[in-house]
Amino acid sequence: MSSPADIERALRERLGLDIASVSLAVGGDINDAYRAELAGGGSVFVKTSDAAAPGMFTDEAAGLAWLGEPESGLRTPKVIGVIDAPDDALAATPRLLALGWVDRAPLDANGEERLGRGLAAIHSAGAPAFGATPVLNPDGSLNPVRPGRSPMRFNELSLPNDPCATWAEFYAERRIRPLVRACRDRGELSAEDAERFQQLCARLPSLAGPEEPPARIHGDLWSGNVMAGAGGEVYLIDPVAHGGHRELDLAVLKVFGGPGQRCFDAYAEATPLADGHTERERLWQLAMILLHVYLFGGGYRSQALSIADDYL
Repeated sequence: MSSPADIERALRERLGLDIASVSLAVGGDINDAYRAELAGGGSVFVKTSDAAAPGMFTDEAAGLAWLGEPESGLRTPKVIGVIDAPDDALAATPRLLALGWVDRAPLDANGEERLGRGLAAIHSAGAPAFGATPVLNPDGSLNPVRPGRSPMRFNELSLPNDPCATWAEFYAERRIRPLVRACRDRGELSAEDAERFQQLCARLPSLAGPEEPPARIHGDLWSGNVMAGAGGEVYLIDPVAHGGHRELDLAVLKVFGGPGQRCFDAYAEATPLADGHTERERLWQLAMILLHVYLFGGGYRSQALSIADDYL
């Protein structure tokens, strides 16, 4: 784990920030978090991880810019800078992402409605393909022409985003099967378990619902990645953004609690969902649960198997 002194040095030397102090902050399960106070006033949120793979924070910065692009969508924290390079170019400097600090507030009923409508606007902005990822130009602006295929990274775990023609194919080949292999390699799933998920993948074309064009999705939109600002704004944080199915974001938003029904009603009022979407929710939650099998093991295995049984 990097020390506050390591973070301060990196921010000064690599990003040119005039830092007054650095202290630990509340972060997530995967990354370490810091709050840097600027000598001229204001604060910066810094996330870093000793296990961060090259490109992980660059991809997150691109995702934040991409999700924040639609004018009627939702806010994302301002990207102050990224330190992200191959191992041999970094030396002792930690990989990190520096973002504008956002003072948090509770997500009230008005915020839940803004979340639903804003998420509908972001999804409607679309993506070039299932799996396409945003690309930043050297100056930090979005490249509107060249969609990327950067993997979905959770430190040492990498899931492919190579584009597919249909969502059912993408979800099976780029999410469920790779996650099952990773869990199997860790000893979290048995051969019999893995076979049940293979059977589910074979059925996905008949389970996925009506065909839809690729949506611009957050990709990891559990409730902890939605943040209300002190001024009533709603922010999306920690994306693994790519072209996907809009129902996935909405399903994942319900996995660990989530906003009230007004959010989902507001979404449907802005952009109605296809028939049968509620019956597909647990199917789209499966990848999130398998990720937790890989990361944490424990009771998530039985939850993942229960979901598979629901659709077999």
